[in-house]
Amino acid sequence: MGRHKSKPNPGRNTRLADQIQKDLASLIQREVDVSRAGLITLTGVDLSADYAHAKVYFTVMGAEPEAATAVLTEKAGWLHSLLFKLLHIHTVPTLRFIHDDQLARGIELSRLIDRANRPNDETFKPSEPEDPDEQP
Repeated sequence: MGRHKSKPNPGRNTRLADQIQKDLASLIQREVDVSRAGLITLTGVDLSADYAHAKVYFTVMGAEPEAATAVLTEKAGWLHSLLFKLLHIHTVPTLRFIHDDQLARGIELSRLIDRANRPNDETFKPSEPEDPDEQP
């Protein structure tokens, strides 16, 4: 008899990623020193199809992103073992922490848009048409 391969369930993947994010957030709050890593907020978790690897996206306040990434990477094994005790699944993914700069990029874009839309002190003067016969 042939061996049947089950298709990954996208709904399960999303639910598991959400649960990992929730559990990791509480673990990081308890286990990671704020003076070294700053205030860390998890923004998302991407799981591989086989649940073996997880990319954990985060933002940080009060510390440099590189310092927070270093602290989280240092604690990744410990957090993995604590997560294994909380989750009742066969494979707990290996954690890889990635700084999420989408929020900072969004704030910068918003600032640029506000500056572009701000009225200038000079009165707007439409440019003269290149063709003198052309009517506006």
